[in-house]
Amino acid sequence: MRGLHASRLPGMLQEPVPGVSEASIEYGTDTTRTIASLLFSGAAARYGSIKFIFSHAGGTMPFLIERFDRLALTPAAKAQLPHGLRHELARFHYDTAQSANPSALSCLLKIATVAQVLYGTDFPFRTSTEHVEGLRTCGFSTAELNAIERDNALQLLPRLGRCEEGTR
Repeated sequence: MRGLHASRLPGMLQEPVPGVSEASIEYGTDTTRTIASLLFSGAAARYGSIKFIFSHAGGTMPFLIERFDRLALTPAAKAQLPHGLRHELARFHYDTAQSANPSALSCLLKIATVAQVLYGTDFPFRTSTEHVEGLRTCGFSTAELNAIERDNALQLLPRLGRCEEGTR
C-alpha cells in the first residue's frame, strides 16, 4: 500500500472502524494471530525451549479457545501439535497489559495458571498504577498478586533477581 494516498484506498482499508484506534482492537487480534501462527505452523512445538510471553493476556485467544481446540483436532494441526494444543498453551506466558480486569483475566485463567501471568502495563498508553489497581479487582490472593507482579518474572528471568540482589 506504500505510495497510495489513503483517500484512494477502499473504505475498509482506510480505517477498520472509523473513529476507533487500531490499538483498541487490532493489537489484541494481532497477538492472537501470532499465537495461532506459532501453534498451527508447528513452530511452538519445534522450538519448545523458547519462553514466549504474549501481551494483552493472549489477546482474543482465550475468548476464541473453542475454535482453537476444534482446529487442533484436524489431522494437519495434530501433526503440528504432537503434544496437543493445551500443552503448548501451558508453556506460554501472558502479561496483563491492557488486561488487568476480571473479564480478561478470568478467561485467560481458564487456559493458563497464575504462574504463567506476568505484570505488564502497556506504558505509555496506561500507567502502572492503573494496572496495579485493576489487578486488585480480580480476586487474587496476596500470594497470587505477588507472583503476577514480581515472582513469576523472576522465575522466568532469574538473572533479574541477581541484579536486584546487587542493588541491596
